[in-house]
Order: sequence, then C-alpha cells, then structure tokens
Amino acid sequence: MPDVLPEVLPNVLTVAGSDSGGGAGVQADLKTMLALGVHGMSVITAVTAQNSLGVQGAWELPVEAVRAQYRSVVDDIGVQAVKTGMLASAALVETVAELLAGTDAPVVVDPVGVSKHGDPLLAASALDSVRERLLPVATVATPNLDEVAQLTGVTVETEADLRRAAAAVLEYGPRWALIKGGHLAGDAVDLLTDGTEEHWLRAPRHDNRHTHGTGCTLASAVAAGLGKGLTVPDAVRQAKEYVTGAIAAGFSLGGGIGPVDHGWRLR
Repeated sequence: MPDVLPEVLPNVLTVAGSDSGGGAGVQADLKTMLALGVHGMSVITAVTAQNSLGVQGAWELPVEAVRAQYRSVVDDIGVQAVKTGMLASAALVETVAELLAGTDAPVVVDPVGVSKHGDPLLAASALDSVRERLLPVATVATPNLDEVAQLTGVTVETEADLRRAAAAVLEYGPRWALIKGGHLAGDAVDLLTDGTEEHWLRAPRHDNRHTHGTGCTLASAVAAGLGKGLTVPDAVRQAKEYVTGAIAAGFSLGGGIGPVDHGWRLR
C-alpha cells in the first residue's frame, strides 16, 4: 500500500508584537492560524509586558532584527499570506512595508493604534508611514473605528457612516477595506468594500466583556483564509464567523478583560 503523503498546509506569517498575557498579538495570531488549519509563522516586532489589566511596558525590536526574521522565514519556507499588527514606530512600519512590497502574497494590515485598554501601541509619528507606505501594499486593511478616526479623521457614529469611513481608508491604497463596526450599538456589523462592491457582515452582539484580542484574531483569520486561496469576501466571511464564536466563548482571565477563545471549535 503506498504511503499517504501528509497534507501540505499553507504558510501564513504574522508580523506583530508579543502579548505576554497570550490574548492578543503574535500569540493570538498563531492560535488562530492553528485553529483554522494553516501553518503559522512569526516576525516579532515588539515585546510587551501585558496582562488582563493593560500594558505595563513595551519595547520595540531593532529594524535589523525584524528584517532578519522576515527574510529568514520567507526566503526558506515561503509564505502564502501575511498579516501585520503592532509595528510601533515609523522605522518599523517603513521596513515592513518595504519587505511586503517585495513579497508575492496577499497582505492583511491591521493598523493597530491602541490596545483594548487604551494603551498606545503606535507612535503618533508613525501615522504618516502607515498611510503612505503600509496601506498601499495591503490586500485588506482592517481598522476599527478608533483607528479609522486616527488615520483619516472620519468619525463613525452610525452604520451609515461606515461607507464614508471605508472610502477614506481606500484613498490610501489598500485593495479592500474592512471597517469593523463593533463599537456601534446594535448588532456587530462590519463593512467590506473595494469601492465597487459592498459586503455587509452582521452577527448578534454577545454580552461578554472578555474580548481581548478580537482585532488581531479577525485579521489573522482573514489571512488564514487568503493563504488557503479563498477570495477576499469569502475569507472575511469565514473569519467573521470564527471570531463571532470566539467572542461568544471569551473567558475570564486575571483581574481585568479576558481573551476571546481561539479554540472554541475544539471544545
């Protein structure tokens, strides 16, 4: 009987900061990728001292360390999709944007600005670099409403404002914008658009405060779908379904806000 060849998993890379509490950042990204059936790899851009109460400290890695990690992984193993998260400084944003521009794979940009607890994770001086260098190389940009306001000045107060927000983000060059309306009242509604077609994604809002890592998890889930060869709308639709389940199963951890449950489908 011939040997059965093992399934070849798509390789998906996260370029992001480390969350020592395990709920967000690289840790959330790798858990998501495992849960969704792809091989997760990482380029760590910063180390944070972080728990359920907030971020107590953050230290960005040198540009050379980030570039070396990226080249090491991509040149040897290869990559079918990349997701970016916390990039901290203008120098890191520009370095990562340059690396992505030379990589033939879809890119999901989560323009992380602040943590769930309101702690800043991106220097104000880096915003122009995100707008001018990082967003133009994105296949999908996934800002939340605070990040939309930070990047574009557009304030979203109602569902109807999501179109205006998406248009403002698309002006910076990503192929698709996924505007996350999770902070609005009512259902959890997101808008995915490339400026021509629109996809409205709705899910019931779960009464659960333990939502740490939601944005990282969604962006990683989208990257996992793209790594498998899904179209952007299909990847986003499947990611939304996965994240909705993870939020519903979010659990208490420490004395503050707990994480979403990345392994909810395994329970």
